[in-house]
Amino acid sequence: MSGSIFGQLLKISTFGESHGEALGVVVDGFPAGVRVSAADLQPYLDRRKPGQSAVTTSRSEADAVEILSGVFEGRTTGTPLAMLIRNTGQHSGDYDALKNRYRPGHADYGFDRKYGFRDHRGGGRSSGRETAARVAAGALCQLLLKEMGIDCYAYTQSIGPVAIPQKAGEPVDRQLITKTATAMPDLEADRQACAYIEKCRKEMDSAGGVAVCVVEGMPPGIGEPVFDKLDARLAHAVMSIGAVKAVEIGDGVLVSESTGSANNDAFLPGDGGRAAKRTNHAGGILGGLSDGSPILLRAHFKPTPSIAREQDTIDRDNNPVPLTIGGRHDPVVVPRAVVVMECMCAITILDALLVNMSTRADRIIRFYETS
Repeated sequence: MSGSIFGQLLKISTFGESHGEALGVVVDGFPAGVRVSAADLQPYLDRRKPGQSAVTTSRSEADAVEILSGVFEGRTTGTPLAMLIRNTGQHSGDYDALKNRYRPGHADYGFDRKYGFRDHRGGGRSSGRETAARVAAGALCQLLLKEMGIDCYAYTQSIGPVAIPQKAGEPVDRQLITKTATAMPDLEADRQACAYIEKCRKEMDSAGGVAVCVVEGMPPGIGEPVFDKLDARLAHAVMSIGAVKAVEIGDGVLVSESTGSANNDAFLPGDGGRAAKRTNHAGGILGGLSDGSPILLRAHFKPTPSIAREQDTIDRDNNPVPLTIGGRHDPVVVPRAVVVMECMCAITILDALLVNMSTRADRIIRFYETS
């Protein structure tokens, strides 16, 4: 299977299946000298792991991350850093009835046509559980970004018809992101969203929603101006998360209803000789390059396709058959996917920062003159 490697200078390669022995990631190109331990990374895995609240699957997994290589005496060595997350709570028998039937909304049919057979136990590589490895890599990147003064965080903006009152980019209560069941930074919105999710569950249905990621402290000029635009790379990273069906930067789809005079962000004199902007309709990226203002992304997640009500489908012999999905599934993926989005953005941002270090001869010369 190709397509399990992401990044340019900083590359991550993930492996493992939902119901296999373990999931893992190899991070290549991560700089030496960063202090890291499994305990530094575990809080990110804890935000993603299942079984935390009534709005997540009841599957119980510790999601304890193990660092296998690339760290010596508490610091990264610059060599490939491998991490492992063992599966301990899989109930593969729950999927036996699905072996020859294609689940609506899943990748079952596509996998079967592409490879000639598929791992029907939870979807194999197409399972949302695959994202645990991404979170381990992104948590590592977050450690270095924080040392550089770059703050990357994500939260739930809406679930179904329930949305927080703040628009993307407006200040939110960051502490509530990890305290509410929905990852919404608003207690009333969280209460209403939980009630909506419970209503969907009782109707044997599921819910979708929107997550927001904000990157603050980003220097200007990061990204490449043609095929590897920063917004294109971020969209690639976030769209690679299984349940994401749309990504918006800044004002997103609303720009098609705007005018040039309204959509343009006026430049103003800023601190330290840098420019500032009166508004941020562009979401911190112009011409594929960061402009120094906060980067704003929104990801739209589809409703969980595994629902308890009976659905129509076909089997491998193309016969129409009814399908009822058992097992343990999230009624909504957004609360656990928030940290996945955050970590994919962190990986992309750090990779772009490393690539940018080779773009100016004067800086290269100065670096080697003083090294």
